[in-house]
Amino acid sequence: MKQKFISLDGKKLRLKDINAFISGSRGQVKINSRALKTANLAHAFLNKALEKNGKIIYGINTGFGPMANYALAKGQLLDLQNNLILSHAVGMGERIQDEFVLAAMVIRLNTLLQGYSGSSKELIKALQRFINLKIIPVVPEHGAVGTSGDLVQLAHIALALLGKGKVNFKGEIHKTSQLLSRLKIKPYTLKPKEGLSLINGTSMMTGIASNVCRESGNLLSLAVRNGCLALEIIKAYKDSFSEKLHELRPHNGQVVIAAKMRKLLAGSPFIRSRMVLAKHANYGKEVVKINESVQEVYSLRCSAQILGPIYDTLGHAAKITETEMNSVTDNPIVDWENNKFLHGGNFHGDYIAVAMDQLKSSLVKMTMLSERRLNFFLNNKINQTFPPFLNLKTPGLTLGLQALQFVATSTTANSQTLAYPMNLHSISSNGDNQDVVSMGTDAALLTDKVAENAYIVLAIESLALCQAVDYLKINKQLSKESQKLYNFVRQNIKKIIADREIHEELDSLLTNLKKWEDVNIF
Repeated sequence: MKQKFISLDGKKLRLKDINAFISGSRGQVKINSRALKTANLAHAFLNKALEKNGKIIYGINTGFGPMANYALAKGQLLDLQNNLILSHAVGMGERIQDEFVLAAMVIRLNTLLQGYSGSSKELIKALQRFINLKIIPVVPEHGAVGTSGDLVQLAHIALALLGKGKVNFKGEIHKTSQLLSRLKIKPYTLKPKEGLSLINGTSMMTGIASNVCRESGNLLSLAVRNGCLALEIIKAYKDSFSEKLHELRPHNGQVVIAAKMRKLLAGSPFIRSRMVLAKHANYGKEVVKINESVQEVYSLRCSAQILGPIYDTLGHAAKITETEMNSVTDNPIVDWENNKFLHGGNFHGDYIAVAMDQLKSSLVKMTMLSERRLNFFLNNKINQTFPPFLNLKTPGLTLGLQALQFVATSTTANSQTLAYPMNLHSISSNGDNQDVVSMGTDAALLTDKVAENAYIVLAIESLALCQAVDYLKINKQLSKESQKLYNFVRQNIKKIIADREIHEELDSLLTNLKKWEDVNIF
């Protein structure tokens, strides 16, 4: 029997756990009792250290950043933590998606359970309560530079724990104070260092990255499925994805993608042996034109070679994200085992920023591949088989999928513009204290935008492929897996013959492709 919860101990959180929690299949978070005891040990050590006179601990009895040289009186320590949250909850712009915020909250809770943040069990349980009740703080997208962590966005999460700001609860936006009063939950009162422990880390960018990795896996699966259906439609030769070919260039991703293609295309009557060309062999003195393709264009023939690096990049990004999910990203770190406070920079977000930028670039390339395959099937001068723009009625009078190519082209161009690495946009900030920054949160958000664009282009391509199938009337002869894709598309958008308004059908296809449980082949 599957667990209906995820258990957090600070060390074993996985992407699949985050995905299960976000999807609702495991809708509760439980705290490992041993991890909670460890966190209490760190909290007790912190309190003991504060009782000693003359010990300066950054961010606990000093100011922050360039104001760290200001030592505070003992009676000001709680005000300091509250001021930190109030002053930093200043984000602007559109709301970050609820799924991203929830993931960030789970990851932050997991970090606190490592036992090096100095947080009390009361704070840990308060954050757990918000997560399990799905009280989701409203977090604006603009504000983080990704060093000292996601200070601004995480401050909006902390603000909700204090009973301030706004939250989304069961699909409605509420003032946090009013909702907590209705639910009979007391606002949390921060203890020394707890404000800093809540916001000084990479949990927001990592929460976004965890969702983007999931979406990227689904997109890659769809790209492979589309590529395989395209090969069936054109009656491609099987050697382009043969096991021997890819053994001779054994890059991991390329080999994996080719193997998946062989599995998806198993049993297809349309994939041909190159022996069919033997009949054209000519040993005479004159050149003879062969009236069929000897080799497919690269967007069809090189799927494994193009998508293979994307598979590898996604694997790397997932590994980086999981490592970050189980890391301590505070400053200072409460090293209670060695009676020390470690001052450093684990909050710097370059690992997530670079991983997301690399993944973003890969998703752009995937989008470009899809757009080129789409162009092949829409341009009758190239494919020499299908009517212009896969027009199934009266070319000239009806327009087929002509305008949808404009959408795919413009969307691809938009992603190409976004491809520049966000982590290279380092701008010194915070009185030049944060002089090299990661821009990790924006890197993750832009990667999500590129993923959304990829879905649009891949959805249009899948529709075009189904139009080609309908033109050839071969839907019932396709491989089993290609029939799955064809049937799924046609459940959401009917064959386009006469020109008609299809905007709502397109929205349905796009929305449901994102939720298609059978899409993932990995």
